[in-house]
Amino acid sequence: MIDIKFPDVGEGITEGTLVKWLVKEGDEIKTDQAVVEIETDKAIVEIPSSKAGRILKLYGKEGDTIKVGSTLATLALPGEEVKPPEAPEAKPLEVKPPQIRPSEEIKPPKPSREIKPSEIKPEEEIKPPEKPPEKPPEKPPERPERILATPSTRRLARELGVDISKVAGSGPGGRVTDEDVRRSAEAAAKPPEAKPPEIKPPEIEAKPPEIKLSEERIPIKGVRKSIAERMVQSKYTAPHVTTVDEADVTELVRLREKDKKIAQEKGVRLTYLPFIIKAVIAAFKQYPHFNASVDPEKNEMVIKYYYNIGIATDTPDGLMVTVIKSADMKSILELAREMERLSEEARSRKIKLSDLKGNTFTITNIGSIGGIYSTPIINPPDVAILATHKIRDMPIVIDGEIKVRKIMPLALSFDHRVLDGAQAARFMNTLIEHLKDPDLLLLDGI
Repeated sequence: MIDIKFPDVGEGITEGTLVKWLVKEGDEIKTDQAVVEIETDKAIVEIPSSKAGRILKLYGKEGDTIKVGSTLATLALPGEEVKPPEAPEAKPLEVKPPQIRPSEEIKPPKPSREIKPSEIKPEEEIKPPEKPPEKPPEKPPERPERILATPSTRRLARELGVDISKVAGSGPGGRVTDEDVRRSAEAAAKPPEAKPPEIKPPEIEAKPPEIKLSEERIPIKGVRKSIAERMVQSKYTAPHVTTVDEADVTELVRLREKDKKIAQEKGVRLTYLPFIIKAVIAAFKQYPHFNASVDPEKNEMVIKYYYNIGIATDTPDGLMVTVIKSADMKSILELAREMERLSEEARSRKIKLSDLKGNTFTITNIGSIGGIYSTPIINPPDVAILATHKIRDMPIVIDGEIKVRKIMPLALSFDHRVLDGAQAARFMNTLIEHLKDPDLLLLDGI
C-alpha cells in the first residue's frame, strides 16, 4: 500500500482547498491518473497518482483545507491482498454468582449504663386544660337619637322623598323645619356639576423605525488571500512612486484597426496590449533597470535580459497575473494568441502554475474597463508596473493648431529603492515615442 500525498507545488504554497474528487473508494486507477483537484492561491491543480492500483480510502471532503504533505488517499498496489482486520474471537463472559455469607447474629444494643428503679419518677398528674374566660355580654345597640320635627314637617319630608334623619335642623334646639326639608330636597334634585372630561394626548412611543441590517462574511482565502499577502508585502517593502503621462496613440489605433481584420481571419482577437508589450521591450533596451528585481538577502539589484511580461487578468476569483515568457521573441499575432490562451485558462482556473510565475515586469490594462489614472501596486519581485487606461478623443495643440487626437493615459509605479524619478521619466518618454509611432517597432526589430 502507498499513500498519495499533497505534494509541494512550489511558489511558497503551503495549503490548498479540496475542490473535487475525481475517483471514489474502490476504483482501479492507472499510473499518473488524476485523483483530486486542489485549488491553491494560484490555480486549480490536479494531483495524480504515481502508481496504479485500487483506491482503498479517501481523506477529506470537498471544501476542506489541505496542508502540503497531507495524505489524500491510500492506494493498494496490484497483487496486494488487503484484508479487513479480523475481529477478536468473542469469549463468553464468566459470570460468578455473588458469595452469600450467613448473616451475622443481630444483638440488641447494650445500654450505656444500668437504670436503677429509684431513678424512675412517677408520672406527673395531668391537669385538664383551663377553660377560656367567658366573653362579656354584648351591649344592645344604642337607639338612634330622637329627631325634633313637627308631624307636618315629617309629612313634608315623606312627600318630597327626603330622609329627615339626615337633615340638619336650623330651628330652636336643632328642630328640623319645613324650610330645612325643602332645601335638602332641592339640593338632592340638582344634578352634580359636570366637569369636562380630561383629555390626555395619545402616548406616542418615540421608537426609531426598525432597520434590518444584512451582512455577508466571505472568507479571505485562495486567490484573494494570495493577492492580499503579495500587495501588503509589496507596499510595505518597496517605497512606491507613481509617474503619469499621456501618449498620442492615433496612429496605433489606425494600425490596430487595419491589422485586426487580418488577425480575425487567423482566428486571433487583436487588442492594443501586444503593441504595448513591444513598446515596453523597446524601452527596456535603453533602460534595463526597469526589467529587474531586488535580492534583499544579498542587497543586490538583479537586472534581467530576458523579458517575461506579466499581464494582470481579471477573473471571477480575483486578479491573476499570467506570464508571457520570452515576449521579445514573439510576433504581434503570437503575443495576441498567447494572451488569449492564458486569459481563458486563468478564468476557468485550469492554468498551469508555470504560467503564473517568472514575471520580470507587469502590465495592467485598466482601459478595457474604464478609468483615467491609477496608482498601481508593484507585483513582486518586479521593480516596476505599468498601468494603461482608456483611450479618449482629446483636443491637443499641434503646430499651433487644435486637433482631436486619440490619447491614452499611462501610469508607471516604481521601486524608489533602486529607481529614481528622472529614470522613470526617460523610460516613459521612450515608451510614449514608440506608441505614438508604431513604425519604430519595425525599425528597432522588436
